[in-house]
Amino acid sequence: MYPNDDMHYSSETAIPMHDIIRRDPGLWSLFTREEEYSPELLDEFGRFPYYMSRDRNVFQPRVSEFLIENGCSMEFPGGHPFALCLTHDIDHVFTPILKKGLSAWRSLKRGEIREAVGSVSQVRSRKRPLCNFNDIMDLEEKYGGKSTFFFMVESPGDRAYSYDIEDVAEEIGEIVERGWEVGLHGGFTTHLDEQELRVKKERLERITSCSVQGYRNHYLCFKVPDTWEMLARAGFMYDSTLSYGDCAGFRNGMCHPFIPFNLNSGRSIGVIEIPLILMDGVLDSTHMRLDRATSWRLIRMLIDSVARVHGVFTVVWHNTLMRGEDLGMYRKILDYCKEKDALITSCSEIATIGPPEIR
Repeated sequence: MYPNDDMHYSSETAIPMHDIIRRDPGLWSLFTREEEYSPELLDEFGRFPYYMSRDRNVFQPRVSEFLIENGCSMEFPGGHPFALCLTHDIDHVFTPILKKGLSAWRSLKRGEIREAVGSVSQVRSRKRPLCNFNDIMDLEEKYGGKSTFFFMVESPGDRAYSYDIEDVAEEIGEIVERGWEVGLHGGFTTHLDEQELRVKKERLERITSCSVQGYRNHYLCFKVPDTWEMLARAGFMYDSTLSYGDCAGFRNGMCHPFIPFNLNSGRSIGVIEIPLILMDGVLDSTHMRLDRATSWRLIRMLIDSVARVHGVFTVVWHNTLMRGEDLGMYRKILDYCKEKDALITSCSEIATIGPPEIR
């Protein structure tokens, strides 16, 4: 059973996961993200960055380990030992004409005539190569998996606007028809504005013709605990934003889905959080500054840590990076998790399975 917007838990209500974590005050502080309630500094996007955190052990899922050591377990369909949760944030679906022209010019300068012609032919196309959702689903289907596509519902003038959701209604219909999931990808301010959140949810539901259950905010902007409370009131089943924008790993020590706790109200919040472990762009020169070989070593270490505690390795891979070496890295993640017999699935299935329990 998963929480909904009518379900709240008081501090006296028995939620085994919370009761167990409370035994260790340090882990309880980490789990609840206590240090984010009154942050001294935020980055330019209003985010709490890893470099401001007192916890310097972000690569170890310490809270999840503590839960497993104290009698909690999580069971996956088919007896899989852990799960790989696949997600895609759809920030862009059309390549700007200027960018296409620049690509053609660079190809010509290198003497790559065929590539230049290809780029020129795409100048009038609005949907290639970024509207590649069927290609992504075809790839994931080969591994017996499914994923969640988080679409933006912005309007002209919004800071994050790059496409109208109505322009990809046909593509979204194909995603839903094939059994993949569509969630809402909020803009720069959605995580702070409940009315904006509700309007965007309703607009996306008109496109999908079904209830939108999942959420992730753009640039991983998030305010603890306010955003969770808003999502619960708006009727979302789950969120999957909780991760650092400048570092991969376990922001609150968890690699299992969990029910958040509001330290201000002393109550649990009626939404499930599926913590995000890896965002593709965080590995590059802008953030962690890792080369390809080092990136893969880190990814493999994180996957192994999740597998040891029968958790969920949640990854976001943008549709814009489904090519070249970036696509190669995504395939390596799929291959490695498949070899380790992971359940490969979407956020909605993970949320339905729910948090670990004492069995």
